[in-house]
Amino acid sequence: QVKLVESGGGLVQVGGSLRLSCVASGTIFSIYTMGWYRQAPGKQRELVATITSGGSINYADSVKGRFTISRDNAKNTVYLQMNSLKPEDTAVYYCNAKYFSLEYRGQGIQVTVSS
Repeated sequence: QVKLVESGGGLVQVGGSLRLSCVASGTIFSIYTMGWYRQAPGKQRELVATITSGGSINYADSVKGRFTISRDNAKNTVYLQMNSLKPEDTAVYYCNAKYFSLEYRGQGIQVTVSS
């Protein structure tokens, strides 16, 4: 069974940084496109960033230049380095793994940016 477990969230002040991690188990991690999504209260879930098995990266316009996604296939882990955090980055962040029709999501982790 595929399991994704996020860590690294929490409370941070405006302008601060956090690094989220997501460890995958139960599957061949390297073949998946990994991604981070977020959902703020009262809003729809939105894409934050994705990284393919080949290393191609895509970011939402709202986080370009501030967030960096990376992966370590040896550790079955995908990261999201978040810098220059803003109050509008406050949300539950979800790790996502996708391979053709197979798709999995973690439980989510709260990130709160206080002003």
